[in-house]
Amino acid sequence: MDVIKDILTFLADNVFGQVPILIGLITLIGLILQRKRFEDVFAGALRATIGVVILFIGVEVFTGGLTSFQTVLASAMDTAPPKADNTLADFLAQQGGTIALVITVAFLVHVLVVRLFPAARYLYLTGHLMFWISTVTVASLVTIAPDADQLTLVLCGAGFVAAYWTLQPLWMRPLMRRVMPDDRFGFAHTSSLACLITGYAARPLGSREKHDTEKLKLPRQLSFFKDVNVSTALVITVIMLIGVALADGGVVAKAAAEMDDKLSPWVWAILVGLRFAGGIAILLFGVRMFLAEIVPAFKGFSDRVIPGTRPALDAPTVFPVAPTAVMVGFVASTAVFLVCLGVFAAAGWFTLAPPMIMLFFVGGAAALFGNVVAGWRGAVLGGAITGLILAVGQAVTWDLYEKTAPELATLADPDWYAIAWLLKAVDPVAGGGAVWLVPAVALAAMVASLLLLGRAEKRRAAAEEDAPGEAAPEGAAPGDAAPDDAAPDDAASAKT
Repeated sequence: MDVIKDILTFLADNVFGQVPILIGLITLIGLILQRKRFEDVFAGALRATIGVVILFIGVEVFTGGLTSFQTVLASAMDTAPPKADNTLADFLAQQGGTIALVITVAFLVHVLVVRLFPAARYLYLTGHLMFWISTVTVASLVTIAPDADQLTLVLCGAGFVAAYWTLQPLWMRPLMRRVMPDDRFGFAHTSSLACLITGYAARPLGSREKHDTEKLKLPRQLSFFKDVNVSTALVITVIMLIGVALADGGVVAKAAAEMDDKLSPWVWAILVGLRFAGGIAILLFGVRMFLAEIVPAFKGFSDRVIPGTRPALDAPTVFPVAPTAVMVGFVASTAVFLVCLGVFAAAGWFTLAPPMIMLFFVGGAAALFGNVVAGWRGAVLGGAITGLILAVGQAVTWDLYEKTAPELATLADPDWYAIAWLLKAVDPVAGGGAVWLVPAVALAAMVASLLLLGRAEKRRAAAEEDAPGEAAPEGAAPGDAAPDDAAPDDAASAKT
């Protein structure tokens, strides 16, 4: 038993928890299954791996600036995060082994489900979120069933997490078809709640064709804003300079000294803005590089191992579709969060900690999906919804994890909050082994959804045979069909 546990833990820590390795291995196996030549297999797997490494280098470059920005912003707003007796580090030290086992068992269950149910369609491959979703789930289970042993936590957590990984790309599919009409890959990110709300709330606001952020007409003097690198650098630099002007001088000096102890805080602010823009450029380059390898290589899995499946990938994989929308979403989400921070502080409700990394990734993703529905208006709405969800979610969820890892509330994406409160609903009946309701209900809902989707796909196929000229092509352009006009399986997936 210990040997099996050690193997599963090793896989979780060294394969599923290491995104470059995971993507490289899948690309390698996919190319081998397609019987590509050795040199093509070797080079393709290496390019995919390097692409992911470049992506994460880009993330490290600009998130370093965001972390500094968060510190300066908190000082400027004269706020500090709430104190807690327990820490995330302590929780991971206690439950790290359980989390690793949940990741491995859940992924094996997920692969089996995708293999058995063609309607499942997507294989969830966002490695770092596989870790965080498992962490949030285990923390929630420990909260509602503090006396549960490790086996119970692993099996209950794995069942719930496997159901989430299977269904999340499916309920995002109707909106993803607007972003990726050819359905090359799915969306696997814990911002899906904000993206869904944005996608449907933005419908009355207009259309992408009229208001697309990537086609905005600007005066000649402002035409440089069309270059996303230039606009990103300018916007973030201005925000940083304002933050430096309002923040405590000692806090700013300390942050600047971390880069160079001889650096002026004002020059530091400019450099942070430039590094942020550079990090985004690196990220987008890495995304394009690894997508060019993983998508065609995954055809090996689709043809030989799991017929009809596609990879479901991280949010940055869609950012190149509308980088301006991503920037609009980040600015809008940050602005709304700061308003909430001020209101909450003035009312004495809660001291919010600005989660700049989440505001960027979630706000950018929600804005991108808002843009494909209603253009820049939808992008602004997506950012605003993100800022509101992250602010309210942080305030109401901090105490929920008071005895485990309260920092999860400040690090959270919208889906984390949904999972936390969904599992909290089990708390009143958690005694007497009722915690097993969590995987039972989750897996039952997953199977029921997949069966309904399967039937809808069969009906669609039959309709296409009866009237082939009327069926919408699989690769229809985003504007050809709104979510209302989506194929039956899309409509069904939206309800799951």
